[in-house]
Amino acid sequence: MGEDTDTRKINHSFLRDHNYVTEADIISTVEFNHTGELLATGDKGGRVVIFQREPESKNDPCNQGEYNVYSTFQSHEPEFDYLKSLEIEEKINKIKWLPKQNAAHSLLSTNDKTIKLWKVSERDKRPEGYNLKDEEGKLKDLSTVTSLQVPVLKPMDLMVEVSPRRIFANGHTYHVNSISVNSDCETYMSADDLRINLWHLAITDRSFNIVDIKPANMEDLTEVITAAEFHPHHCNLFVYSSSKGSLRLCDMRASALCDKHCKLFEEPEDPSNRSFFSEIISSVSDIKFSHSGRYMLTRDYLTVKVWDLNMETKPIEIYQVHDYLRSKLCSLYENDCIFDKFECAWNGSDSVIMTGAYNNFFRMFDRNTKRDVTLEASRESSKPRAILKPRRVCIGGKRRKDDISVDSLDFTKKILHTAWHPAENIIAIAATNNLYIFQDKVNSEMH
Repeated sequence: MGEDTDTRKINHSFLRDHNYVTEADIISTVEFNHTGELLATGDKGGRVVIFQREPESKNDPCNQGEYNVYSTFQSHEPEFDYLKSLEIEEKINKIKWLPKQNAAHSLLSTNDKTIKLWKVSERDKRPEGYNLKDEEGKLKDLSTVTSLQVPVLKPMDLMVEVSPRRIFANGHTYHVNSISVNSDCETYMSADDLRINLWHLAITDRSFNIVDIKPANMEDLTEVITAAEFHPHHCNLFVYSSSKGSLRLCDMRASALCDKHCKLFEEPEDPSNRSFFSEIISSVSDIKFSHSGRYMLTRDYLTVKVWDLNMETKPIEIYQVHDYLRSKLCSLYENDCIFDKFECAWNGSDSVIMTGAYNNFFRMFDRNTKRDVTLEASRESSKPRAILKPRRVCIGGKRRKDDISVDSLDFTKKILHTAWHPAENIIAIAATNNLYIFQDKVNSEMH
C-alpha cells in the first residue's frame, strides 16, 4: 500500500469454503503466530483450525508458500451454568499465540468464560524394540525375555498432536472479550465487560484482579470495557478501551489495582454532531498497539483512529471507514448492525492499517501517502492468481461502471475479523464461514 505497492496486485492464496452456512461454521477470530508460519482461526462451534505455510518453491517463483490445514481440534464445548441458569456458548472469542520457547507451539483460546492453553507438537518417529512390551504395547511374559536390546526410533508419518496444558476457569462473571499475552512471556490478562484479570501461565486456580469498574449499584453503570491489550515491549503497561470511546493506559508499577489510569485518551465530542446514536457509534470495538509500541489503533463503528501515546487530547489520524452509512444509522440500529464489533490490524511496519466493512468489503489506509482503498473478499476474487480490483460505494448522482450503490450493500456479509502477517504482505480475512488469504506477489515488502 506504499508508493511501490499497488493493491490490485494482492493475490488470493487460500479459501476455506462451504456451500451452505451453518452457525457453527462462522469464523469468530483469526490470528497469525509471531513468525507468520502458522495461522489459527476459531469458530462459533468451538473449533480451532490451524493453517501452516508451505515452504517456498524454488521451481515455482509464483508460489511463495500457500497455507494449508495443519491441525483441527475442538477447543470448547457448550456448557450450562446451573447456578445462574445460563447456557455458556462454545464460540471461540479470541486466540492468542505464545512466543515459541521450544519445538512445540502454544496458544491460548477463550470462549465467554474459560481460557485454555494448548500445546501443538509434531511427532514423526516412534520407539520400537522394547524389552518388556510387545509391538502393541502389552507386557511380555518375562520368561520369554532371553536377551536385552536397545530400543530404536523409527520414522513414521508426521502426526500433529494438540493437547490441553492448562484450563483457566472461574475467573470471570461476565463475558470475556479480550486476552493478551504479556511481553514477559510469563503472564497474560483477560478482560470482560467490567473487570480485567492478570494470570500466570503456570497457575490456573487464581488470578489477580487489576481493573474493576463495577459500581456498587449496577444502576449507576455508565460504560463497559470493550477491549484490552498489553504493550508489546513494556510488561508493566496495558491499555483498555470503553463503550464511551475512551482509552485508559495503566501502569502496574503504580498500584496493584489499576482503577486509576495514568493516561486517559479521549476525543472531545463535537456538540453539532450530537445525536441519539453518538454514544453507540463512538464505542471502541478493537484496540491494537503498533509493533513499535509508540501508537495505538482503535476502531469504532464508522472510523479507525491512530493515537500517539504522548498525546492524550485527540487522535493524530482519523480514517473514515464507511462514512456513507452515517445517513443509514436509524435502519442499522433497527437491524442491530450498529452493534457489530469490527477489528483492525497494523501491517508489519506500522505504515498501513486494515479493517473490515459490510458487503464483504475491507479497507486499507496508507499512513504515509494518505491513499486508501476498498477491496472485496468474494468468490469472484477467490481464484488463484486473481487480481483484486478496488471497489467504490456511490451515495447518489452519477455512477461509474463498477460502482455499488449504498442501498445495494448486503449488511449480512460483514468482515469483522482480520489479521496481518507480522512481517510480510499477507492478510487473512474472515468472511462469515470463509477464510480468504491474500498476498502481494509483486512487492512482498510493505512500505
